[in-house]
Amino acid sequence: MTPVLRPMTVDDVDEVMKLERELFPTDAWTEGMLRDELAQPDRYYLVAQDPDGPIVGYAGLRAVPPEGDVQTMAVAPDRWGRGIGGTLLAALLDEARRRGVGAVFLEVRSDNPRAQELYRRFGFVEIGMRPGYYVGADAVVMRRLEPFEEER
Repeated sequence: MTPVLRPMTVDDVDEVMKLERELFPTDAWTEGMLRDELAQPDRYYLVAQDPDGPIVGYAGLRAVPPEGDVQTMAVAPDRWGRGIGGTLLAALLDEARRRGVGAVFLEVRSDNPRAQELYRRFGFVEIGMRPGYYVGADAVVMRRLEPFEEER
């Protein structure tokens, strides 16, 4: 089954939080944090859901032109390697462009080479480190510039 992307709603919070806690047991977001994110007009959150089935991934963008941030992104472990993360990321980047964002930033765990490789495939480059940003790991700070930004 191919998951369908759709906007995340407050009705999805419980299911997303189950996945969040499974994937990030030491530094999961709280339900309140996620609800606050969904209420912000400069945010864009998606879920990947099996047709008539569970949510298998989610992602969020903060877009304040000319910059944006990938706030979070996750895919259920039993779905890794099936292109869901890439589909979510592509949708966030399309929305960033639509909103006039030229530079997208993100932090990714230094001990997560799988995610780092996904971001590199989409044109993100490492621009710095944040020591101790995550529980038990540093953050690799990455940035992706739209071509019109690179030409300046």
